[in-house]
This record gives sequence, structure tokens and C-alpha cells, in this order.
Amino acid sequence: MRHCLLIFLGISIFYSCTIQTDFNEPEVLFPDSLTLFAEEIISTQHKERDIAISPDGNLILFTRVTPGNGLSVIMFIEKKDDDWTDPEIASFAGQYSDLEPAFSPDGKSLFFASNRPVEGDQPKDFDIWKLDVNGSEFTNLVRLDTTINTSGNEFYPSVSKSGNLYFTASYDFESKREDIYVSSFVDGQYTNPEPLPEAVCGATFEFNAYISPDEDYIIYTAYGRSDDMGGGDLYINKKENGEWLPAQRLKGEINSKSLDYCPFVTPDGKYFLFTSNKSAMKSSYEKPLSTRKFMKILENTQSGNGSIYVVPFDQI
Repeated sequence: MRHCLLIFLGISIFYSCTIQTDFNEPEVLFPDSLTLFAEEIISTQHKERDIAISPDGNLILFTRVTPGNGLSVIMFIEKKDDDWTDPEIASFAGQYSDLEPAFSPDGKSLFFASNRPVEGDQPKDFDIWKLDVNGSEFTNLVRLDTTINTSGNEFYPSVSKSGNLYFTASYDFESKREDIYVSSFVDGQYTNPEPLPEAVCGATFEFNAYISPDEDYIIYTAYGRSDDMGGGDLYINKKENGEWLPAQRLKGEINSKSLDYCPFVTPDGKYFLFTSNKSAMKSSYEKPLSTRKFMKILENTQSGNGSIYVVPFDQI
């Protein structure tokens, strides 16, 4: 099945093995450099913008967005009998804009952002919601309380082993500048969110943060820094003795002149995934294009709409 080639390029991260496709091709190793993740299955010519992999490696959630950013839908693939199902809309999604799923490190909870209403049927601002997880079953949908959710937008949840919740918000309604906040989980309750210190959250826009399970590093996007390549780049801060060290922009070809965002690290810590709006399309050609070639270009996965990439963690 085609999934063996396309999906296992991404999922063999959990098994460190080689695979044999059904097309009599040579064995395929998981790529050792930056590449599209599960091309034509998860990364397509459509807009994909974030991803989450369950701790047991059997479930992958990602968000696909309609043209014009009209509707964001969380979709999933599931491992069954050593193969992967085709992408489907998650049971809790498909009516309102849902995005940015994040599993708790124990795999028992799923957090995500949504503009679904608390009452009635009209969309509202984006809040953070939570589900219980049992395999591929999602139950007990709840909106986090008003300690977390406000009349403004809350986005991109990420949870540590301690239960501390990191998320993006623009609580400065005048400037509309986004920052990263953390709410500690103490005695089963969330404390009042606090912005991360200046080493992480400076005078620019910081958003979409992935926190490591042990809270010893954080990866996020910042826009407007002096070394930003143009559209918003991915940065990492490490923590030593309880203090955040200065930020470092991720190296290699991860960052681009386009927006690079939505970071995620696989549960085994070996691979880094992110979304990029980088495009492989040219603005001009040496010779006029044929209609067939032009239509083929329009189907390119690296269309600039947003695709998900993967790279070994030690290369960031």
C-alpha cells in the first residue's frame, strides 16, 4: 500500500527500522535531513498548519485549513494492523474552526484551540478546550475555565509532565501583540497565567510554543527580531538552574523568508516537526509554460500555503 512508503517515512521515527514498499523499490530509511512529512497524505497542496503525535505513536492529528482560512479542521490518521488509515476528520471536529491539538505527555488528554461557542451556535473568540483520550476515542469535552480562557484569543496549548500549560495569547488588546504564557497546575487547578520572562518574550511577537515534557527547553516562533529572516522564525531557549538562557534561532534550512511555525517534537525526542509557508514555486520561467506543466506546478506540495516538515532533532 502507498501508505507504507509515504507515511512510514514519517512514522518510522518510533521504530528506527527500514521498510520495504509494495513497489519493489529499495528499502527506505527515515530521512536524515529536512524533508516534507508524509507527503501527499498529511503534507499536500492544501494548507496544513500543525501536528501532534500520541505518546504511543499510534495516532497522528493535524490541522487542514480551507482556502482563505475560512475553516480549520483537525484530522487524524491511525495505525491499524501495521498500516495507516486514510485521513479523516476527528470525531470532535468539522463544525467550527478547531486547530493546534496537543497531547498531554501521558497521552490521557488532548488540548486544542477552537472558536466553538460555549452557548448557542455562533462561533466566538478562540479558547482552549480539553478532551479525555482512550486510544482513538475522544470523550468529555470541556472548555478550560476563565483562569485560562478570556474574552480574547487563546491559542496553541502545550503541556508538560507537571501539568503546566503553555499557550499563546494577545492580552494586550491595544497592541494586539502575542506572547507566550504559562499557567502552573497546582493541586488540580490552573494558576493565573504569567508571561514568560524577557529571555523568551521580548518586545516582538512570540507565539506557538512547544514546551518539552520536563520544561527544560521551549521552541516557538518570533516575528520582528533583528535576525528574523522575514516572515517569522523558530527559536529555542534552554533552561539551566531554573533560568531561561538567551534564545537561539534554529539552524540549518529550517527557517526561511516565509513564516515558519507550529513546532512539535516527537515523543521519543528524536525528531522535530514544524509548519512552513515556504514555496518551491518560481515567479518567472525561462520559457513559456505549457498548460499541463502549469497545472502540475499548482499541485506542488510546497505551494506556500503551508506544509509540515520533519528533521532530526539533533540538526536544529
